[in-house]
Amino acid sequence: MSVHGTPRTAPSTPPASASGPGRVLVLVYGLLAVAAGARSAVQILRDLHEAPLAYVLSGVAAAVYVLATVALALDGPRWRPVAWVAVVIELVGVLAVGAISLQVPELFPRATVWSGFGQGYGYVPLVLPVLGILWLRRTSRGGPGGPR
Repeated sequence: MSVHGTPRTAPSTPPASASGPGRVLVLVYGLLAVAAGARSAVQILRDLHEAPLAYVLSGVAAAVYVLATVALALDGPRWRPVAWVAVVIELVGVLAVGAISLQVPELFPRATVWSGFGQGYGYVPLVLPVLGILWLRRTSRGGPGGPR
Protein backbone atom coordinates (compact mmCIF):
# COMPACT_ATOMS: atom_id res chain seq x y z
CA MET A 1 0.00 0.00 0.00
CA SER A 2 1.13 3.50 -0.72
CA VAL A 3 1.07 6.34 1.78
CA HIS A 4 -2.33 7.37 0.40
CA GLY A 5 -3.91 3.94 0.96
CA THR A 6 -3.95 2.89 -2.68
CA PRO A 7 -2.41 -0.38 -3.74
CA ARG A 8 1.04 -0.17 -5.24
CA THR A 9 1.50 -1.59 -8.66
CA ALA A 10 4.63 -3.39 -9.63
CA PRO A 11 6.79 -1.40 -12.00
CA SER A 12 6.11 -2.53 -15.52
CA THR A 13 8.90 -4.38 -17.23
CA PRO A 14 9.53 -3.25 -20.78
CA PRO A 15 9.02 -5.97 -23.38
CA ALA A 16 12.09 -7.96 -24.39
CA SER A 17 11.62 -6.50 -27.88
CA ALA A 18 12.27 -2.99 -26.58
CA SER A 19 16.03 -3.24 -27.06
CA GLY A 20 18.84 -5.20 -28.65
CA PRO A 21 18.11 -8.20 -30.86
CA GLY A 22 14.39 -8.01 -30.14
CA ARG A 23 14.19 -4.51 -31.57
CA VAL A 24 16.08 -5.59 -34.71
CA LEU A 25 13.80 -8.61 -35.11
CA VAL A 26 10.67 -6.43 -34.86
CA LEU A 27 12.18 -3.94 -37.33
CA VAL A 28 12.91 -6.65 -39.91
CA TYR A 29 9.43 -8.13 -39.47
CA GLY A 30 7.94 -4.66 -39.93
CA LEU A 31 9.95 -4.01 -43.09
CA LEU A 32 8.93 -7.38 -44.52
CA ALA A 33 5.29 -6.69 -43.62
CA VAL A 34 5.38 -3.39 -45.53
CA ALA A 35 7.26 -4.85 -48.51
CA ALA A 36 5.06 -7.95 -48.80
CA GLY A 37 1.88 -5.97 -48.14
CA ALA A 38 2.59 -3.32 -50.75
CA ARG A 39 3.66 -5.85 -53.34
CA SER A 40 0.69 -8.14 -52.80
CA ALA A 41 -1.78 -5.24 -52.78
CA VAL A 42 -0.54 -4.07 -56.18
CA GLN A 43 -0.51 -7.62 -57.55
CA ILE A 44 -4.00 -8.42 -56.29
CA LEU A 45 -5.53 -5.13 -57.44
CA ARG A 46 -3.85 -5.07 -60.84
CA ASP A 47 -3.00 -8.61 -61.93
CA LEU A 48 -4.98 -11.12 -59.85
CA HIS A 49 -6.13 -12.97 -62.98
CA GLU A 50 -2.51 -13.79 -63.93
CA ALA A 51 -1.62 -15.78 -60.81
CA PRO A 52 -4.45 -15.85 -58.26
CA LEU A 53 -2.89 -18.48 -55.98
CA ALA A 54 0.51 -16.80 -55.92
CA TYR A 55 -0.86 -13.33 -55.27
CA VAL A 56 -3.35 -14.40 -52.61
CA LEU A 57 -0.57 -16.32 -50.83
CA SER A 58 1.55 -13.16 -50.91
CA GLY A 59 -1.34 -11.34 -49.24
CA VAL A 60 -1.59 -14.07 -46.60
CA ALA A 61 2.15 -13.83 -46.00
CA ALA A 62 1.86 -10.07 -45.56
CA ALA A 63 -0.94 -10.51 -43.01
CA VAL A 64 1.17 -13.03 -41.09
CA TYR A 65 4.09 -10.59 -41.06
CA VAL A 66 1.88 -7.78 -39.74
CA LEU A 67 0.54 -10.04 -36.99
CA ALA A 68 4.03 -11.24 -36.07
CA THR A 69 5.34 -7.67 -35.99
CA VAL A 70 2.60 -6.48 -33.63
CA ALA A 71 2.80 -9.56 -31.40
CA LEU A 72 6.58 -9.45 -31.11
CA ALA A 73 6.58 -5.70 -30.45
CA LEU A 74 3.95 -5.86 -27.70
CA ASP A 75 5.35 -9.09 -26.22
CA GLY A 76 3.12 -9.52 -23.20
CA PRO A 77 1.28 -12.49 -21.75
CA ARG A 78 -1.51 -12.04 -24.29
CA TRP A 79 0.72 -11.38 -27.28
CA ARG A 80 3.45 -13.99 -26.79
CA PRO A 81 1.18 -16.93 -27.80
CA VAL A 82 0.05 -14.91 -30.82
CA ALA A 83 3.70 -14.36 -31.76
CA TRP A 84 4.37 -18.09 -31.49
CA VAL A 85 1.42 -18.91 -33.74
CA ALA A 86 2.38 -16.27 -36.31
CA VAL A 87 6.03 -17.32 -36.47
CA VAL A 88 5.17 -21.03 -36.75
CA ILE A 89 2.59 -20.31 -39.49
CA GLU A 90 5.25 -18.30 -41.28
CA LEU A 91 7.78 -21.14 -41.07
CA VAL A 92 5.28 -23.76 -42.24
CA GLY A 93 4.11 -21.42 -45.02
CA VAL A 94 7.55 -20.65 -46.39
CA LEU A 95 8.59 -24.32 -46.25
CA ALA A 96 5.38 -25.60 -47.87
CA VAL A 97 5.07 -22.90 -50.53
CA GLY A 98 8.82 -23.02 -51.18
CA ALA A 99 8.76 -26.78 -51.76
CA ILE A 100 5.58 -26.74 -53.85
CA SER A 101 6.78 -23.83 -55.97
CA LEU A 102 9.90 -25.80 -56.89
CA GLN A 103 8.13 -29.15 -57.41
CA VAL A 104 5.06 -27.81 -59.27
CA PRO A 105 6.17 -24.46 -60.72
CA GLU A 106 3.08 -24.15 -62.93
CA LEU A 107 1.04 -23.48 -59.77
CA PHE A 108 3.14 -20.34 -59.29
CA PRO A 109 3.49 -18.59 -62.65
CA ARG A 110 4.51 -15.48 -60.70
CA ALA A 111 6.67 -15.27 -57.60
CA THR A 112 5.25 -14.95 -54.10
CA VAL A 113 6.94 -13.84 -50.92
CA TRP A 114 7.36 -17.50 -49.94
CA SER A 115 7.99 -19.12 -53.36
CA GLY A 116 11.45 -20.54 -53.83
CA PHE A 117 11.79 -20.35 -50.03
CA GLY A 118 11.78 -16.55 -50.20
CA GLN A 119 14.37 -16.31 -52.95
CA GLY A 120 13.00 -12.99 -54.22
CA TYR A 121 13.53 -11.49 -50.77
CA GLY A 122 17.06 -12.79 -50.26
CA TYR A 123 15.79 -15.83 -48.33
CA VAL A 124 14.85 -13.55 -45.42
CA PRO A 125 11.39 -15.22 -45.27
CA LEU A 126 13.14 -18.56 -44.67
CA VAL A 127 15.57 -17.34 -42.01
CA LEU A 128 13.29 -14.91 -40.17
CA PRO A 129 10.88 -17.42 -38.58
CA VAL A 130 13.82 -19.48 -37.33
CA LEU A 131 15.27 -16.36 -35.71
CA GLY A 132 11.81 -15.53 -34.34
CA ILE A 133 11.48 -18.96 -32.75
CA LEU A 134 14.98 -18.75 -31.26
CA TRP A 135 14.25 -15.30 -29.86
CA LEU A 136 10.90 -16.37 -28.40
CA ARG A 137 12.56 -19.38 -26.75
CA ARG A 138 15.44 -17.30 -25.43
CA THR A 139 13.17 -14.67 -23.91
CA SER A 140 10.57 -17.03 -22.48
CA ARG A 141 9.88 -16.76 -18.76
CA GLY A 142 12.49 -18.70 -16.87
CA GLY A 143 14.47 -19.48 -20.01
CA PRO A 144 18.15 -18.65 -20.37
CA GLY A 145 18.52 -14.92 -20.78
CA GLY A 146 14.79 -14.36 -20.48
CA PRO A 147 12.89 -12.19 -18.02
CA ARG A 148 12.35 -13.72 -14.61
